[in-house]
Formats: sequence, C-alpha cells, structure tokens
Amino acid sequence: MKIAVVNYKGGNVQSVLFALERLGASPVLTADAEVLRSADKVLFPGEGEASSAMRALREVGLDKVLPTLQQPFLGICLGMQLLGMHSDEQDTAMMGLLPFHVRRFEPDAQHKVPHMGWNNLLNLQGPLFKGLTEADHVYFVHSYYAPVGAYTTALAAHPAPFSAAVQHGNFHGVQFHTEKSGSVGTRILANFLAL
Repeated sequence: MKIAVVNYKGGNVQSVLFALERLGASPVLTADAEVLRSADKVLFPGEGEASSAMRALREVGLDKVLPTLQQPFLGICLGMQLLGMHSDEQDTAMMGLLPFHVRRFEPDAQHKVPHMGWNNLLNLQGPLFKGLTEADHVYFVHSYYAPVGAYTTALAAHPAPFSAAVQHGNFHGVQFHTEKSGSVGTRILANFLAL
C-alpha cells in the first residue's frame, strides 16, 4: 500500500511518519501532485498557523490538488481545519471542502487557550472509530476549532462541544493528534489505513 504524507514544510510531520511506520507502513513525504494522486491513502498532518500553511500550499499548487483527491484522506489538527471554508486565524481563506468556519476558543476562568491535554470523544460515528468507545481519550493542542455540524463524526468539549472529527466523502479530519494519543491514536490510524 502506498501511503503519502503531504509535505508543506509544516510541523509535526516526523512524528506522524514514525506512527505510520510503527503500523508497518512505508509512508512517503511528498509535495508532488502525481505521487499524491497515485497514493492509496493521503495524510495531511498540521501544526502551526492557518495563513502560513495555506500560503505554503498555494506556493506549490497543493491548494488546488488536495481537494481533487479521490482516495481516503486524513487531515490531522491544522490539517483538519484547512478542509474548511475560512478561519478566524489571520482571516484565512482555506480549501473549502467542508462548510465550516474555524473559530477561536474564548478563554474563561476554568478553560484556557490553547486547549491542551487529554479529552474523551463523544458521539463517535464512522469507520475511524471502529473498536473505540466514549471512554477513550485523545490528545489535543489547539486554539481554534470547527463548530459542530452535519459533517461532525466525533465531539469533544472546551467547554462547549466542538468537532473533534469530521468527514465528507473520502475526506476525514481529526482535531486531535493521533500520533500523540497512545494506543487510541494508533487504532484510529490503523482504521484509516484499513479504509
């Protein structure tokens, strides 16, 4: 199986590659459109800031390529947010694959920004969560979030519910870091590779 990981000079790519290798995959880190189109699965990890990430994608034409992919696609953290229409972070237009507008968390006395740490997932739907329950926890680090909508396949809360995972057709996204979420994250990656 040919696994491609999108190379847009973003953070956190190496830990995703290691997580895939632990599952027996041999992922290729690439910004080449033809390699991405011919892959069996594509992962789009992300750490950092929305406008910089979109600028990097536009510089190599990936903002046009990624939305056309037909195979299973997984966006992780910022990689999930970039599937949306727009982000409040630097007033950024994104890839427009899902009809959400990314918002910034508002801190309060009990809830700091960024939202950082382990949270359980609620209302699990879809193939990524096969074998998991609402007692399972994953690791989040983010200041921005996608609101809950028809595309939401899992929820978390900080303090109000937000989309912890989304799906539209072959495009899947998770707000948490699978590669930092222990055995639960490994199971989600394995489920993705099995799609």
